[in-house]
Formats: sequence, structure tokens, C-alpha cells
Amino acid sequence: MEKRIELERRARKANQITELNLDNCRSTSIVGLTDEYTALESLSLINVGLTTLKGFPKLPNLKKLELSDNRISSGLNYLTTSPKLQYLNLSGNKIKDLETLKPLEEFKNLAVLDLFNNDATQVENYREKIFKMLPSLSFLDGFDCNDEEAQSDGDEDDEVNGNDSELSGDDDEEDGDSDESDEEENGEVSLSEVYNDDLEEDNSDWEEGEGGEDDEDEDSDIEEADGEANESTASVNANDKDGEKGEEESQARGKKRKHDG
Repeated sequence: MEKRIELERRARKANQITELNLDNCRSTSIVGLTDEYTALESLSLINVGLTTLKGFPKLPNLKKLELSDNRISSGLNYLTTSPKLQYLNLSGNKIKDLETLKPLEEFKNLAVLDLFNNDATQVENYREKIFKMLPSLSFLDGFDCNDEEAQSDGDEDDEVNGNDSELSGDDDEEDGDSDESDEEENGEVSLSEVYNDDLEEDNSDWEEGEGGEDDEDEDSDIEEADGEANESTASVNANDKDGEKGEEESQARGKKRKHDG
């Protein structure tokens, strides 16, 4: 544990360190952590193998202490030298009865306590008794006295981020509307309008071309009909003239025969 402490210090002075993580460093007791760490606010000793808290230093500013997954069964009185403690995690230890927890009554600011996976949680009316023993407690094993689950920091972050995204979406829509209105006011033409105008021109050209072909077809049909009519009329006139000429010739022949007779 001493080597791990030196590594975590990174050449800083002990009274300048506010957070210390000694998880998994393996030790049965507190070694190397002294009263010099007066500024320490958060200390984590998860899965170290602690069997006792004897030798726990005086940490006047300590607010958060992680002691989960050790083998602590007693000696919580050694923690009372850190009166500002607000958060204490003792889950996964060997605490068997509520009497072992009596020293925690000294912490007037203790708001969060975790005793999950300890034999003491099997005591009848365990939760009611703990909340009565520790009036300042807000959450026990992740739930308040009304069995309402504590909100994690991750949930709060998601909620904030969600609100931010909705707000940003509204801002984007407003920006889009303002951009369109600016274009209209400045007389600028959007790409969609140009595209629609081109489509309208193409349609009008197509209609004109289609109509022109129909007109030409109709004109040609009329001309053909007129030509046929003229030909038939000319033929009739020619026949009439031939008939008249034949009659005149026959009359002339009759007169000649009569005269000759």
C-alpha cells in the first residue's frame, strides 16, 4: 500500500492531495496513509483485503469513503476522526449486526450509506432501524426511506444532454426559418425555385411543340382535302365541257345531213 500511495502522489505534497485511489493494492490494514493528508476529500480502498480499520488516519476534510469488497467486520469507530463524512460504502464486507454500526451515529452529515451484501441486511426491519439510528441518512443501499431509488449522476447527465439536444433542435429550426425569410427579403432565389422554373419552361416547350405538330398535320390534311376536291371539280367540269361539245357536234351533223338531203 505504501508504494501505491507514493505512485498516486506523483511527487505532490501530502497536504495538496484531495483524491486518492488505492483500489486493489492488497493489504490487510491501513499502512502508509498518515494524518498529513489534511486536504483529502475522497478515498477509495475497494477490494484491498482489509480486515481491520485500525490505524485509519485523521482526515478532517474527508467526505467520501469507499470500503466495499473487503473483510471488515468491526472497528468503524476508527472512522470518527473524519467528522465531515457524507458518503460511506461498506458493501461486500462481514458486518453481521446493527450494533457494529453504532459508531456511525457520530457522523451528523452522513447522507449515503451502502451495506449491500452484508449479513446485517438480513436483520428484521433492517431498513427502518438504520434510518431511525441515522437521522441524517437520505439513501440506504441506493434507496430512500420511501423505497425511491436514488438518481445516479449518469441519469442526470443524460437528462441535461437530452434537454440540450431538444433546445439545439429548436434553434436549428428557427435558424432555418430565418434563413428562408432572409432569402425572400433579399430577393435571392433558392435552388428549388430555379429547378421548378426549369421544369415549367420544359413543360411549356413540350406543349408548344406538340401543338405545332398537330397544327401542321391538320393543315396538311386540309390541303389534301382541298386538292382532292379541286381535282374532282376539274374532272366534272371537263366532263361537262366534253358533253356540251359532243352535243354541238351531233347537232351540227344533223343539220348537215338535213341540208344534204
